[in-house]
Amino acid sequence: MDRHDYSESLLVHFRRIESLRKEALSYASIDLNVRQLCDLELLLNRAFFPLAGYIGKQDYESILDNMRLVDGALWPMPVCLDVDAETAASLQAGQNLALNDQEGFMLAVLTVGDVWQPDKKREARAVFGTDDAEEHPGVRKFYDQTSDWYVGGTLEGLHLPIYYDFNELRLTPAEIHRRFYQHGWRNVIGFHTDTYMHCAEREMVHRAAREAGANIFLQPVVAPTHAENMDHYTHVRCYQEIVKKFPKNMVMLGIIPLAVRTAGPREALWHAIIRKNYGCSHFIVAEDQADPFAGFEDGERYYPLHAAQEMVREYEAETDIKMAPLSRMAYVEEKAQYVPEDKISPLMTVKSITGSELKRRLECSLEVPEWFTYPEIVEELRHSFPPRSRQGFTLFFTGLSGSGKSTLAKVLFVKFMEMRDRPVTLLDGDIVRRNLSSELTFSKQHRNLNITRIGFVASEITKNGGIALCAPIAPYEESRRRNRELISRYGGYIEIYVSTPLEICEQRDRKGLYAKARAGKVKGVTGVSDPYNPPVTPELLIDTTDISPTEAAQEVLLYLEEQGYIR
Repeated sequence: MDRHDYSESLLVHFRRIESLRKEALSYASIDLNVRQLCDLELLLNRAFFPLAGYIGKQDYESILDNMRLVDGALWPMPVCLDVDAETAASLQAGQNLALNDQEGFMLAVLTVGDVWQPDKKREARAVFGTDDAEEHPGVRKFYDQTSDWYVGGTLEGLHLPIYYDFNELRLTPAEIHRRFYQHGWRNVIGFHTDTYMHCAEREMVHRAAREAGANIFLQPVVAPTHAENMDHYTHVRCYQEIVKKFPKNMVMLGIIPLAVRTAGPREALWHAIIRKNYGCSHFIVAEDQADPFAGFEDGERYYPLHAAQEMVREYEAETDIKMAPLSRMAYVEEKAQYVPEDKISPLMTVKSITGSELKRRLECSLEVPEWFTYPEIVEELRHSFPPRSRQGFTLFFTGLSGSGKSTLAKVLFVKFMEMRDRPVTLLDGDIVRRNLSSELTFSKQHRNLNITRIGFVASEITKNGGIALCAPIAPYEESRRRNRELISRYGGYIEIYVSTPLEICEQRDRKGLYAKARAGKVKGVTGVSDPYNPPVTPELLIDTTDISPTEAAQEVLLYLEEQGYIR
């Protein structure tokens, strides 16, 4: 194609987009959540090739049964657009649906194909190998965060999602292919990771690349769906530093907005196919790739070790990408270098630092040795993991009405104000109900929504170095767990179960709620007509039956001092 033909082609393309945008003003539309935006971007930029849109019901069933589309193409993970029942009821085949980002900016138009209600337990068993949400955190997230209806159909893209950070690293498969060609890279080994890299990981990746005779494409996941306690910007800056530790012209860095599922071997195969679409010839697979418990020290993995490697290797001929195992290495003091674990003798002195120990050293301002990680990485990490005495934190009180949680929170509010080392905000249950959630009822769904709103506000306070004191009833474990996952990314989260028995709470009954509930005048009172599910693993348990509010507050302050949050 000469320059004139190319310019004409671009002009036709832009005219088509403008025409489609005007047409789409009359379409029904939905705003996608963060997870859905990640899927949409990788559908539009062809990282999810051979998919041309969200899969329909027949392809969905085929993927669950045998990891293939109906046409036989290998594809191990269902990628559907999930919607609520009300939206599903409004859609029909052939209808055009505008897909927007969270600010309402239109990114694509979906021509609806199938609309159906899946069996989520069956999907969980096929994809994760279990339907037990308590046993597998990926299943729990799938149940909690995925709506009950699916929509399939073809996509016509208008724009990729708009970002203002690290755009030089947000490269599409086509752009990565072109850069590989420009560099003369024929063999490229891809590395997918969603954790920080230190000296050991650098040595393991470098060794795998040497054995494959390949250059390295580092592509960490930066989707905000990742639940680890890490800061997005620090994460990327650490990778920008780690690439400087490889030989020049050997490594390229890119980032991918992938919504991880933690589905073990199936997901590892999915990762490999995606890297093939980015132009890689090899793919590094860890022994516990995509395991929900990968990285946990001294813990059992959910999937058998090496199962992910075996699955990727099994389909090498079909995917046209070779599996390269990520072989473990350890630092040997006598040699002052990293050595493969299978070559370490009992006489050698092996040194190691766990992830939790690294975090402890950062939070306690202790030295991190250079044999473990590079000084530049430590400097970046200290931005995300300051000493606990400088971190924001949330105290989340939960318990029955009349248990003493609001009074305890008020006493602590005054104590923290006296200390004057952090901004303090009190989010009492009644205050939040009046100012943030006045339209909500006391149904289970609305109670959970109220707690989610409190958690969001508390996360912003914690993120910015403040103290949030939350004192709702919060009767359900699922909403408390979501708050823990959210807030723990940004600072401390201390759940305090004020376990004062119901009979004591009824004796106090300052609001008269229990008396009205017993008389049948009001419904939905927790502990009488609605259940209260006690926390499973609270940091503190306080019964205010026989202690004063000041004594209870002192228990909390002693715990915070012991944990390093206050001095």
